[in-house]
Amino acid sequence: MKKELTVEQKRLDTDIWIIAVITLAGFILFMSLSKYLNDFINNDEIHILLRTIVTGLMQFSIAGLGSSIVCIIRKDTFAKMGLRKKGALKAIIESVLFFIPYVIYLLISRQFDGYMPLSVLITDNILASNIVYKALGLIMVGTFWGFFEGFNYYIVSRVINQRYPSKINLGAIICAFICILFHPFSTSFWGILEMIVTFIFIYGMVSCVDKNKNAWGCVFAFIFLWNAF
Repeated sequence: MKKELTVEQKRLDTDIWIIAVITLAGFILFMSLSKYLNDFINNDEIHILLRTIVTGLMQFSIAGLGSSIVCIIRKDTFAKMGLRKKGALKAIIESVLFFIPYVIYLLISRQFDGYMPLSVLITDNILASNIVYKALGLIMVGTFWGFFEGFNYYIVSRVINQRYPSKINLGAIICAFICILFHPFSTSFWGILEMIVTFIFIYGMVSCVDKNKNAWGCVFAFIFLWNAF
């Protein structure tokens, strides 16, 4: 006999569907426009802040929009969203520790090329602008590629773990696989190794923030680590 779902389980199913559909739609939009994106980003006739906003919104549609809608619909408090002081430092430190294998991978594969936080598609164009636009542009990059992407991993993992509680951290595992699927990796030896260290980082980071119930570990990692090497 099929077990009847509780009201809470149905709510969580809806949350998962909202995040999944919006994320997939954003990814499809990005892929369909990707061949035009570089031309748009490098078009100096378009104001740099407009280019940053449009590119940032495309990123937001993939990582952040679905989770934000769920939090707004459910009227989540900042504490429930993981945006609180308690446990923040511990979550940040533990997230940094799980990034160490990725740094080691970069060193041994000779891909380490310095440290520059918030290095995304639009960053070079932002840095070539005047100091005011540079500051505003980097704040936008930090918001879309840092805050919302990190926050997104916390919310996705939380919803999955609440819906499907288990001894293993299913939410962290799914987040790690999503990260690998949504980013380009090669099937060479170094490409496979990169997938492994990426899985370790995302799984470890999300597990830490889940344990501490604090999303700042993810946010810090995506602002200062993920797009920095």
